Amino acid sequence: MSDLEKAAKDAVDAAANTEQLALIAAVLQAQQLTQYHPAPPAPVVRTSGSAAKWIGIGMGGSALLLAVAVSAIAVAISAVALTICVLILRSVWQDIRKGG
Repeated sequence: MSDLEKAAKDAVDAAANTEQLALIAAVLQAQQLTQYHPAPPAPVVRTSGSAAKWIGIGMGGSALLLAVAVSAIAVAISAVALTICVLILRSVWQDIRKGG
């Protein structure tokens, strides 16, 4: 066998090997695609907050309402004190006008 014939035979064998390698690579890729199962997306959990959050909101709201109540009581006491002062001053004024 001459060198030329040997080279031609090697070229044919190389081409056959290339086709076999391409076929093997395609089979492996197909196997990978059929075995690949993407994980389903994780469900979105929507929470309304922890118990500590709601306890804090409750305590803050209670403190706010307590402050409003104390302010209303302070306004009422101030109004009563002002009314008493006005009545006393009116009485004193009437006594001064009458001459005593």
